[in-house]
Amino acid sequence: TGHQVIRAFDPERYEVVPIYIDRTGRWFTGDPLLELKNFKNEVISLKGVVSAILSPSIQHHGLILNPTAGRFEKSEIKRLDVVFPTIHGSHGEDGTLQGLLELADIAYVGCGVLASAIANDKIMSKIVLSQQGVPIIEGVSFSRTEWLQAPDKVISHIIHELHYPVFVKPATLGSSIGIGKAADEALLRAHIEVAINLDQRVLVEQAIEDPTEINCAVMGIGTEITASVLEQPVSWDQFLTFEEKYTRGGECMKSADRIIPAPLPEELATKIKNIAIQAFRAIEGRGTARIDFLVKPKTGEVYLNEINTMPGSLAFYLWQETDLPPRNMVDRLVAIAREAQAEKRKNNYDYQTSLVNLVESRGLKGTKGQKR
Repeated sequence: TGHQVIRAFDPERYEVVPIYIDRTGRWFTGDPLLELKNFKNEVISLKGVVSAILSPSIQHHGLILNPTAGRFEKSEIKRLDVVFPTIHGSHGEDGTLQGLLELADIAYVGCGVLASAIANDKIMSKIVLSQQGVPIIEGVSFSRTEWLQAPDKVISHIIHELHYPVFVKPATLGSSIGIGKAADEALLRAHIEVAINLDQRVLVEQAIEDPTEINCAVMGIGTEITASVLEQPVSWDQFLTFEEKYTRGGECMKSADRIIPAPLPEELATKIKNIAIQAFRAIEGRGTARIDFLVKPKTGEVYLNEINTMPGSLAFYLWQETDLPPRNMVDRLVAIAREAQAEKRKNNYDYQTSLVNLVESRGLKGTKGQKR
């Protein structure tokens, strides 16, 4: 995803600074990271790759290169104007990276802390979306502790609320990781055991019978949200696995089987687009997202399945069908990021009080329970 974004930028207008975070959480930057082929081996050992950290201090406003430099080296500052996150799932799509960028006061592409956290959490997104009238799939959620202490009670509750088949999903993982379909209790227990080892909370959803999967991308900020053309993914399996999403036929689903535009009646297609925009606004989304639906074309029933605030390929292929090529799309996303930053800076964060003097005059000891 990162390299697709890098290639989309006009090199005459932008200086792209690649940032790589390895499996242990270490940060690196350097020109060798711009070449995808370098990742076949240990990329961080290549000449030109240096360690880095994103400083939360607004005085740095960017990366600190060689942050642990010794006596014969020195650290450097690499200022950043806009950060374009392309890290899926935990720590990249869930609001944590966005929180760091908020502290650093650096504009960034995509949803903010709140929207990222809500969309990444399948349980919380159901709660928020249902309250806003967005049609969702019924489900039951529980924690790892609840499962370990009383698995039979959890199973009984699921069977009472739902009926087979059901889908078992870790609450905060994406890309179909840990998802399983269960048609009986034995499979249900087995899939829960897998999911509960990947996340501390699990969602069990009712399986929709014979649905058509429809995806729609959205883009914008505030009241200016637009929807893309719709797509119908075509998979030979019961749902798109991680491998199908990222390794089948090319890079990031570029060559996966799909029908664009989705073969739906115009009225139903408009309904899905309107729900997509409604859902994006409900979570206070901005930038872009791909929203996945399960649809019954014969009855017109529509269920929102998932909001992906960091789509695998930024849904470039959907926007291209909407006459927005990748180069124009990344321009638009950077502009939205700057607009969000400008709006944030209208807030006053410097609230002056005499609280310290007041506490000092009263004394620090015995403030709790003092007689008045």
